[in-house]
Amino acid sequence: MVTAVDTSVLLDVLLNDPQHSGPSIAALRQAANEGSLVICETALAEIVPTLAPADVPQFLSDWNLTFTPSSQRSALLAGEMFRTYLKRGGKRGRVVPDFLIAAHAQHHAQRLLARDRGYYRDYFTQLQLWDPTPGS
Repeated sequence: MVTAVDTSVLLDVLLNDPQHSGPSIAALRQAANEGSLVICETALAEIVPTLAPADVPQFLSDWNLTFTPSSQRSALLAGEMFRTYLKRGGKRGRVVPDFLIAAHAQHHAQRLLARDRGYYRDYFTQLQLWDPTPGS
């Protein structure tokens, strides 16, 4: 099983989030035991500011995260879903990275490990989502 990992889960670990780091660490370990973990360029770019440049490769290695770049197909899917979001009255802004991460997961993995704020379930209905938040 290939699991794509969202920025939210990785930041839980990197920032030692008091509420979310435990469940996110447990989910990452379980996902790694069940197969492989992948990260796209969007999620990687979003976590880099929390690490020293020399620590990025070590973090990826420590968590067995493989960098898997997006494809044209996944970029087009992200754009199509973003268009749908805008037509439904959504606002331009920070959500584009969320659409890129989900589209990448849909084409390059079998599921996405993420704390979902609604975008993933609402717009990527074919994507298997794993939310590590207790009770989700």
